[in-house]
Parts: sequence; C-alpha cells; structure tokens
Amino acid sequence: MGKKNSFYTCLGKRWFDLLLTVPSLILLSPVFAVLALSIRFKMGKPVLFRHIRPGLHGKPFTIYKFRTMIDSRDENGKLLPDAERLTRLGRFLRNTSLDEIPELWNILKGDMSLVGPRPLLLQYLQRYSTEQARRHEVYPGLTGSAQVLGRNEVLFSQRLEWDVWYVDNISFYEDVKILLATVMLVLSQKGVIADQDVHDIDDLGLYDDNIGVNDENK
Repeated sequence: MGKKNSFYTCLGKRWFDLLLTVPSLILLSPVFAVLALSIRFKMGKPVLFRHIRPGLHGKPFTIYKFRTMIDSRDENGKLLPDAERLTRLGRFLRNTSLDEIPELWNILKGDMSLVGPRPLLLQYLQRYSTEQARRHEVYPGLTGSAQVLGRNEVLFSQRLEWDVWYVDNISFYEDVKILLATVMLVLSQKGVIADQDVHDIDDLGLYDDNIGVNDENK
C-alpha cells in the first residue's frame, strides 16, 4: 500500500526540500555564477536549457538545466546528433552533474522535489502503461531510485519499475538514503554516459524520432 497520504508526503517532504534547497542555493551561488559565465563564454547564449516536462499528475512545467550542447545543424537545418553537439565543457558538466544545479530553482518553486522519479519527456506520457504512469503520482525529483540503482546504464523498463516502487515506499528514510547514495555516485561519476543515445536504453519504444526534441540527454 502506498504512503502518499502520510504526514511526510503531505507536509514533511516539502519542508525537507526547502530545508536543504534554500541553503544549497545560497552556498552554490558562486559556483552558479562561474558556470554561467563559462557557458556564456564557451557556448554563447542561452546559458540555461529550458524544456517543458511533465510534473505531478503529468502537469507540464519548465525545467531548468545548464546548457551542455551547441545548436549545430546539418545542411537541411536538422540538429546534429547529441554526441556531435556536446561540448567539452558540457561533457564536464554532465559527468559531474553540475548541469542539474538550476533544478534547485524548480524545487524552490514547488515544481519538483529533491527525490522522486526524474521528469522525462511529455511525449512519453501517452505511451506509459497504467502502472508506469503511476510515477507521476508524486513530484518529479532531482534524483531518484533509478538514478542511484544504475543511473544511465539502466533500461527504461527497469527505471519505470523502480520509480513506481518509490511511489509506494516513499519515506523520510528512503529520501535520505537516496540523497546520500546520489552524493557518492556524483563524486565517483559511476554510471555516467555523457553522450548517451536514448535508443540504447529505450526498450519500451517511448521515444519517437518523428517528434524528436533537443532534450539535453533527458
């Protein structure tokens, strides 16, 4: 049975998010400024990557990340593959997860939580099974079960299964455990595939090449 109506999920989780997010934004502001200037100098405008993602109950919101790719296109105006557009600075940002720092603003706004299923693409919503769609019963997270259990190496089917498991087992203890595991993974850079092709992990056929997006590697 799920725990979505517990005190922690109703109030405590939001307080926990703010308790960690507000100080983090203050402490990381110098890092934010240095990275923003570096991206502006190396890649030009815009510094931030903005994209519409599904949030709680699938409601769309704008996610913020540091830009990691340039907008190079072929002779037909089509964006080149991610691997060709990913810059050296962008690869560093992805490997260290520093590209995710602006998502703290999403957490402060209440669009996201520190821990929860990662916000994927809107185009996936219509392709989820009823069970897989349950991942949207909670706020999307900066990190989550799938990220600490395999990160970029895990197939979509397994990621969604772990996301639903989190929905049914959400707790303060689980969030602390996932956050601590995330810190260890970020420091070790284990499981990072900076220029990963979505087709390598999409065993469910969620991604549609005919739609396609500049998704900054999800």
